[in-house]
Amino acid sequence: MTGTRIAVGGDRPYEVVVGSGVLPELPAFLGGQTRNVVVIHAEGLATLAAAVCRSITAAGYTVRSEQVPDGEAAKDIGVAAAMWSRLAAAGVGRDDAIVGVGGGAVTDLAGFVAATWLRGVRVVLVPTTLLGMTDAAIGGKTAINTADGKNLVGVFNPPAGVIADTSVLASLPSAEYVSGLAEVIKAGFIADPVILDRVESDPRAAARPGGQHEYELIERSIAMKAAVVSADLREAGLREMLNYGHTLGHAIERVEHYSIRHGEAVAIGMCFAAAVGRLAGRLDAATAARHAVVLAAVGLPIRYRPGAWPELRAAMAVDKKTRAAKLRMVVLDGLAKPGILTDPAEDLLELAFAEVS
Repeated sequence: MTGTRIAVGGDRPYEVVVGSGVLPELPAFLGGQTRNVVVIHAEGLATLAAAVCRSITAAGYTVRSEQVPDGEAAKDIGVAAAMWSRLAAAGVGRDDAIVGVGGGAVTDLAGFVAATWLRGVRVVLVPTTLLGMTDAAIGGKTAINTADGKNLVGVFNPPAGVIADTSVLASLPSAEYVSGLAEVIKAGFIADPVILDRVESDPRAAARPGGQHEYELIERSIAMKAAVVSADLREAGLREMLNYGHTLGHAIERVEHYSIRHGEAVAIGMCFAAAVGRLAGRLDAATAARHAVVLAAVGLPIRYRPGAWPELRAAMAVDKKTRAAKLRMVVLDGLAKPGILTDPAEDLLELAFAEVS
């Protein structure tokens, strides 16, 4: 066996295989009863999907490849419904499997389709972006978007395994790679400060595939998320910390009609959350300021357009963490000390947004 294997615990434990050239490990996750495998892949990944299909076919399975839109366009009820029809046409039964190949949006869709087809079939994820490897494909969250917000419809459905083949990152567009760094840096702020040290030691190297610390950054980010979701799969408490920066980040994505990259929105959201924490007396000024410094150093945005607050605040009202109509935000009580701020004052939120606009 090749690569590093990171265990994710819980009721349905599985492994994440991380390394360059680990794609051949995929068939081992498909199960002995499986006959049919449907590979759902993002458009533009036909070559990689073909390699995945060859690996599965060589292991003795019947394979069918299905293409879906790339990015957030994949996370649509119409796309999911079309996939259900294709699964029926392929004769996919409860003992069969789905493989999702693509970025975080496509693995979210594949997981959702697998969870809802026949009330649940096996799914294996092959994330192809830095964002997907370090965040979206880990933890069993699946979702599609609606006109009312992002990820409001979904289920928890742990995969049978995740193949994080770092060799595919070499061809990732620079902006997509940098976007994925937002979730890596988030992991540093909420749990593992060594990540921040590695990024700050050479931001230019961190912002491109193949940098000297790339493997360590990916491994540390996955290990952090694996530990969190192993303890709290269904976001009953601890897992909420993974939403650091996402309250405003998701609102920005919605206002921008998902034309902004997720990591870019989350980067701005983290700067906003840092400002909220500092203004609320929860976070020291130095750690708050460090957010903008490290995020900007790798090329992530730290500001959003002035005048957008009313629209953003309305979008934040449907955030998944909201309880009894009261906004709840993840803030820091110090480096690697996340907590929840409930029902922050409206003037405090406006002041915080002014700092990032």
